[in-house]
Amino acid sequence: MFLRSHLRDGGRVPASVQPYFFLSYAHTPRFGAGGPDPDMWVERLFRDLCSHVMALTDLPAGAEAGFMDREIRSGEGWSERLGAALATCRVFVPLFSPRYFASEMCGKEWYAFAQRAIHQGAVSNQPAEAIVPALWVPVPPSQLPGPAERLQFNHNTFGERYVTDGLYGLIKLRGYAEQYERAVYELAKRIVRVAETVRLEPVRPLDYRGVPSAFGPTGSSPARTLHVTVAAASRHDLPDGRSPEYYGDSALEWNPYHPVAQRPIAYVAEDLVKNLNYQTSIGSFDDEAGHYDSKQPPTRPEILIVDRWVVEDEHRRQRLAAFDQESRPWVNVVVPWNRYDHQSRAKEIELARRLEETLPVKMGQGRAACRAAANGVANMETLGQILPQVVEAAAQQFLRHAQVYLPAGNTHTERPRLLGPMGMSGPPAPPRVPFPPDTFGGHNDGNDSNDTDRGDADDSES
Repeated sequence: MFLRSHLRDGGRVPASVQPYFFLSYAHTPRFGAGGPDPDMWVERLFRDLCSHVMALTDLPAGAEAGFMDREIRSGEGWSERLGAALATCRVFVPLFSPRYFASEMCGKEWYAFAQRAIHQGAVSNQPAEAIVPALWVPVPPSQLPGPAERLQFNHNTFGERYVTDGLYGLIKLRGYAEQYERAVYELAKRIVRVAETVRLEPVRPLDYRGVPSAFGPTGSSPARTLHVTVAAASRHDLPDGRSPEYYGDSALEWNPYHPVAQRPIAYVAEDLVKNLNYQTSIGSFDDEAGHYDSKQPPTRPEILIVDRWVVEDEHRRQRLAAFDQESRPWVNVVVPWNRYDHQSRAKEIELARRLEETLPVKMGQGRAACRAAANGVANMETLGQILPQVVEAAAQQFLRHAQVYLPAGNTHTERPRLLGPMGMSGPPAPPRVPFPPDTFGGHNDGNDSNDTDRGDADDSES
């Protein structure tokens, strides 16, 4: 309803309906039928922030200073409205609390907004951090998920009492009215300053119901790790005639989406994986080839990003073929492919065939997880959409093959638990599907007629 009326022009939302900031918070359940709404204090904060933002900016009368999800989560069109607001707001304001980081819906909101910032940073090669957190209830640093822990933000500038009691404490206690007003005013100033500095561009809305949580699955370990490996050449050892404009001094500087993107794909992928609450490392296949030992249990899931042009180098092709023969199902393949790279497009059929012959096992496994990832990821936007599927599939394979440890002091347990970096705090949960089957290709067995055979099916944003 909301999108149908406002997104007819190329999937964009008119400026008149773009909120200045998005207030993200965890709904608090009522304590009984007919009791007071505990979220009324959040609504008061929202109104105060909107008032300050209107006073501090030149937003016209009637403009949406802020967006707050009140009652629409169970109403008609709630997913569309949330998706549109997250795709167009200039600043994201999460209200930190223990309940917030336990909420999958709040994690979805965070992920959808952060993906915009990662995409813009890839295009401009400049930081695009537009998340301004606020303490609703103080949260110990040890309880913060990775995306929140990595934010560079100093809460002390909002006042000492704000740091110890949060906005909830200040708003509830009469004696702290002055401290509350100061904290809210400082927060509004920070929102405006970030909005004017970063100037995050609107994007096409995601289906909010289909995005994963930036906080990871409920009960997952805070120390989850994942490794990203890039198989590509450097500008110094390219095949004859291959343009060096897509390459740098090492494989980690390969930028397949040049000139639209200014940032190498290894670092963009690293940011996208971190936004799924992983600790991430990156490396070059050239440096790591020969160090794999298929007899050893895995220590982490992995993503292998492959440039099809590597098959033109016989030594690299042979190393990839040897790697493919090892049983490492926790390594999933992603194949970026820029259809506007004229050299690549001219040799597409040949390079695709040779890569299939070199990595038959990995390519088949990749299609089982996400067909677009193996068949060719057309642009940065599509990469952000399919990577959660690829990561989830690699993580599930890791859990199936990782070394199992018995809980301390118990030698008679029937179901051993994983205690490694991907281990859960309880019995293993059934595999989690990050997207509905009809969203971004979904998980499939290769026979889904609704799936997209090619990753470049929609590259209108390239």
